[in-house]
Amino acid sequence: MQAPLQTLRSIFQEAADLRSPRELLELIVGRVRDALEAEVCSIYLYSEEQKELVLAATCGLRERSIGRVRLPLGEGLVGHVAEHMHLLNVADAASHPDFHFFPETGEDRFKSFLGVPIVHFRKLIGVIVVQGVNPTAFSEAAEAFLITIAAQISGAIKHLLDNDILQELQYGITNLNLKVTGLKGAPGIAVGQVVWPRRESDLDTVDENQAGGIVEEELQAFRQALQAARQTLKESKQQLEGSAPKDVLALFKVYKMILSDQNWVNEVAGHITAGLSAAAAVKRTVESHARIFEQMDDPYLRAKSEDIRHIGNMVYSALNGEAQDRADETFPERTVLVGKNLSIADLTRCPQDKLAAVVCIGGSALSHVAVLASALGIPAVMGVPELKRRELQNDWVVVDGYRAQAIFNASPELLKEYRRLERSERRLIQGLDALRDKPAETPDGVRLTVMANTGLLADISPGLERGAEGVGLYRSEIPFMMHASFPSEEEQMQIYQHVLEAYAPRPVHIRTLDVGGDKPLPYYEINEDNPFLGWRGIRFTLDNAAVFMTQIRAMLRANVGLGNLAIMLPMVSDWREVDAFRKLLNDALKQLHAEGLDVPEPSVGVMLEVPAVMTCLDELAERADFFSLGTNDFTQYWLAVDRNNPRVADLYDWLAPSVLRAIAQIVAFCANRRIPLSVCGEMAADPAALMLLMGMGVNKISVSAANLLKAKWVIRTIPMERARSLWRKTRQMQSAEDIHAMLDATLVEYGLDGLTRAGGPGRT
Repeated sequence: MQAPLQTLRSIFQEAADLRSPRELLELIVGRVRDALEAEVCSIYLYSEEQKELVLAATCGLRERSIGRVRLPLGEGLVGHVAEHMHLLNVADAASHPDFHFFPETGEDRFKSFLGVPIVHFRKLIGVIVVQGVNPTAFSEAAEAFLITIAAQISGAIKHLLDNDILQELQYGITNLNLKVTGLKGAPGIAVGQVVWPRRESDLDTVDENQAGGIVEEELQAFRQALQAARQTLKESKQQLEGSAPKDVLALFKVYKMILSDQNWVNEVAGHITAGLSAAAAVKRTVESHARIFEQMDDPYLRAKSEDIRHIGNMVYSALNGEAQDRADETFPERTVLVGKNLSIADLTRCPQDKLAAVVCIGGSALSHVAVLASALGIPAVMGVPELKRRELQNDWVVVDGYRAQAIFNASPELLKEYRRLERSERRLIQGLDALRDKPAETPDGVRLTVMANTGLLADISPGLERGAEGVGLYRSEIPFMMHASFPSEEEQMQIYQHVLEAYAPRPVHIRTLDVGGDKPLPYYEINEDNPFLGWRGIRFTLDNAAVFMTQIRAMLRANVGLGNLAIMLPMVSDWREVDAFRKLLNDALKQLHAEGLDVPEPSVGVMLEVPAVMTCLDELAERADFFSLGTNDFTQYWLAVDRNNPRVADLYDWLAPSVLRAIAQIVAFCANRRIPLSVCGEMAADPAALMLLMGMGVNKISVSAANLLKAKWVIRTIPMERARSLWRKTRQMQSAEDIHAMLDATLVEYGLDGLTRAGGPGRT
């Protein structure tokens, strides 16, 4: 008899190459039968829901009995083992009082029986059985072997049960309810049929060093491909006209801008002239630009690398002469687009009334695909692992944008449950829509202000449509990242004016250029060992006064005739930085007044992100008109935790007691000094955290457009007195776990738990 550890080693070594859960079960029963030199080895799995054991795998019994043989606890010898949770070893199975014969298994010729329960954390999850022809009990060594095997495989068996192996057996589908997890692109629930879009050629397959042919012919092919790509963009935009807001359509302008960037075109042409093929030249140029964005810490800017690669694929597709006309494509009534690095052009090929959801292999949560999906009101899951079409045995998929999950090969039961959740979510959305024009006022009459965070033109309409009372944070750096050089004063002025006009007379808080260190400009290289603590934010702009002055003038000019501009300074750690900015602002005002412009002086605020500001709030309050607490960076710096580092990301928690106490100090200071304070960042969009912010005394928040109505619902549901009570209790707590538990229970009490999970209130 083979040693159990040797058998286990062989099982786990081979398991790495298996494609399905059923193959793992088959491997186990085969290896155990061989090791014990038995005629049969079988595994029965326990269904807690049905309170029965199901034959899940066998080596020796008839294969057609798998999934069909089912017996309750106490029935048959297997049921006896399960009920008593103790091994049973008998020489003649038929003579045992609990024996039950299953003719479909063909087990009538087997006499001896040894069964051992499979237990995981004191819970029964199955039974493993060996049988023999001879009427002789199995040895004590065999008992010890099977006990060891059962203990060692219990974790793997529990994992299979958690992943619906019993339903796989019932429906005969491998990888039933195959669950993949990605990133939250757009919220929502959808059930639909998988469609893999016809893909443009993949630039990833091109060798960057591929030699070209005749230079002039390669250049001509590239020029023609550029023109064809522009035409594709134009047609894609036309598909959305009438069904998407104008600023969402502006996404195509970003693509067009890349295609029209003369520096980009010249760089490709230069590579061709140097001897590369047109395809290799496009690949080399695209990758060099995309890598710059990928290295950035800011997720909004990092996502721009996808736009560049999408454009590269479009040009490469045109180089290959692929037809762009896809009129013969057909789409089911509930289409879920699934593909690698989907682009906004892919989404426009499906009629909008049929597009139910998007699942993107690769891609970021802040990509333009995610923005477009959100604007169209469909869920999107981005960045899922590579999927193989052979794994998808039926075309039904569930997309859960709240949990960032897609479930393929969905069982009838799961489809039924998620269709119920879909209907529930529609009712939830209808309820939220009704809040759009209602004030953010608590049931006991306390009024709060809810504003939008934005940085993309495509975010403007969603914010306005959801009742934003202004812009709490406008990220001004994106235009700088999309240009091949510093954008001119006129270019910046037009961008800022567009946002200010859209929201007028509501305030728009524009954060000054926040680049440097972790967010280098493509045309201004910065190399630092520790970019998080480096040359960024106000430090960078003050050291580049000419660039800063251009931006300040552009913002002031955009504000002429509107008067709703507020300027925010990022990464301030010392009051002298505010003084230096004030000097530049005064100089810019004098210049513009001298040029004959009636420029109003904007309010100036400081972003509280660096813990050092806690020691100089008095000095900053003397120089600033308002404060804005950037909870993302403040939490990260306060806890000294890089939330993008998986080794320590679990420590990043804005409900940590020390973080909450620091925030409460800031809120109390601002209330005492009567300096306006706004809280922006993801914390304000967290329903649980929002209750505490209310209780502390925060009366102004800014969140993403997608979270505006949810925040308003929390405010209109939780009485201010209850929020204050929650904060008083929180101040006495010493662990984030206790705080989370109390707040989660409160959300359930008020029927708000639906805001933090799919399906809305009442989901079980």
